[in-house]
Amino acid sequence: MKGYLHLADGKTFQGHLHGSLTEEGITGEIVFFTGMTGYQEVLTDPSYKNQIIVFTYPLIGNYGINEHDFESKKPHVAAVIVFEAAKTAYHYEAQHSFTEYLEKWDIPMLEHIDTRELVKSIRQNGTMPAKLSSECVCESTCDSMNGLKVQEVSSKAPETIGSGDTHIVLIDYGFKKSIADHLVKQNCLVTIVPYNYTFEQIAALKPDGVLLSNGPGDPKELFGQLQEIRKVIEHFPVLGICLGHQLAALALGGDTKKMLFGHRGANQPVYDMKSNRVFMSSQNHSYAVDPNSIVSTGLKIRFFNKNDQSIEGLYHEQWSLMTVQFHPEASPGPEDSVFIFGEFINTVKYRKRREVSYA
Repeated sequence: MKGYLHLADGKTFQGHLHGSLTEEGITGEIVFFTGMTGYQEVLTDPSYKNQIIVFTYPLIGNYGINEHDFESKKPHVAAVIVFEAAKTAYHYEAQHSFTEYLEKWDIPMLEHIDTRELVKSIRQNGTMPAKLSSECVCESTCDSMNGLKVQEVSSKAPETIGSGDTHIVLIDYGFKKSIADHLVKQNCLVTIVPYNYTFEQIAALKPDGVLLSNGPGDPKELFGQLQEIRKVIEHFPVLGICLGHQLAALALGGDTKKMLFGHRGANQPVYDMKSNRVFMSSQNHSYAVDPNSIVSTGLKIRFFNKNDQSIEGLYHEQWSLMTVQFHPEASPGPEDSVFIFGEFINTVKYRKRREVSYA
């Protein structure tokens, strides 16, 4: 069956449609991911909520879907665009093929389109609204991609995992399972709480540290939470990842701006000003902290992107805050930056020892 991808800039791409569509079609912000592997993690990453994802690698799905590499309980993408999808899974751990998994969750896929030309259009004109339709003519795509996606993916009630003598509260804006797994590996007791928990509710849990997670959408849509986040930063050691990095900057008086097409992939080079080295990172974001906005906030740049010099991580002169725009847990991607978790936990333990000695 023929299917059509209509972009807000007026371009249309024709391909082979897998899955069913309603008369209205599927709408979402169209973005692209450059990794050769890691499609299972991408599909189940809550940060991709309601987005149409284009996989740039020509063949996707050859090792199938296994039971171990999910980042959440279900996929969150609105639709998938590929040049070619493997119909068979060639791996001993595979439980489903790529196409079977999409069919299971009623996620439509458009195959055999020129993904190179499509990605060129996104790079030139930016991420934009798009519609996947069975109609070759489309009068309009969706006008806006606004809406509080975090509310759709955040936990509804607190949950505790792991065990250990270090208690971390993870504020869930759409967290990836691998983040919590890495904290557990650091011998942490992790309490996952909904995105709209107040400072008083978090303080009542008596955490040793707080992690602001990744998540979908524009950080400014969470304006109502910024005062609570600021209080958390002032009272506890804090690590912010991706959206959490942006929220920390906003809470302390900084600003964010939308990038032309963002960073999505597993090969983003990041420079660490502390160690004077470059490492490769996994990333997924459309927004970045404006460097001009943090001049008088006490925030200082530690990491920046070697390709476009955008801010990749911050620390604060006064408070125990560290933030990263990239994903130190990877999944998918290189684990070059996993040391961030160790640094954060060391800071938490140091602060805890000081408080005990002063008591």
